[in-house]
Amino acid sequence: MAFTRINSKLVEARIVPGQRMFSQRGAMLAYRGAVTFTPSIVGGQGGVMSMIGRRVANEATPLMTVDGDGLVMFGHGGHHIHTVDLSGETLYVEADRLLAFDGSLAQGTMFMGSQGGVMGVIRGQVTGQGLFTTTLQGKGSVAFMAHGGVFELPVTPGRPVHVDPQAYVAHRGDLRNKLAPAVGWREMVGRGSGEAFQLELSGQGTVYVQASEEKL
Repeated sequence: MAFTRINSKLVEARIVPGQRMFSQRGAMLAYRGAVTFTPSIVGGQGGVMSMIGRRVANEATPLMTVDGDGLVMFGHGGHHIHTVDLSGETLYVEADRLLAFDGSLAQGTMFMGSQGGVMGVIRGQVTGQGLFTTTLQGKGSVAFMAHGGVFELPVTPGRPVHVDPQAYVAHRGDLRNKLAPAVGWREMVGRGSGEAFQLELSGQGTVYVQASEEKL
């Protein structure tokens, strides 16, 4: 079920019988038709293992199941919304940025230390986003939130992309990440902005970056 963009902060989804959707609780703004909303502790096609992963990751973003026949409009906190259509690949996204996604997608969690070793763990501690990130894999659509809108940066072999950890929102493709120190002349003379680390992504894929570093 693809999302229809109403404006930069509002999307609409067509809900049809037999094809459920999941959304962050409180993200439903309005709907038309016979649609039901129920709390969900599992989410997606991950089943019990998805639930366990979410609990282990201490993922505190509650979800609800959306079923029925109708149109539902989603938005949350006035944040900008970006949509992605997956065709079998995996999207890695911060849990608190998820707005809504197709129930056909398998949800899981990934320990950031597995991408970048010790530096991956440090990334979670420095950014405050935790040591885990949410994964969505399969064929379907995802809507996620950001401050100031999202821009996509392609990553190609031999040309890594460096991102401020607070600006990182999501990525997909065959990418590896590591936290790299960013020491330059500004830091050396005490004029730095506090951005002592950069998130380096290398490989083949796309990274989604928010225009503002403000947290959700």
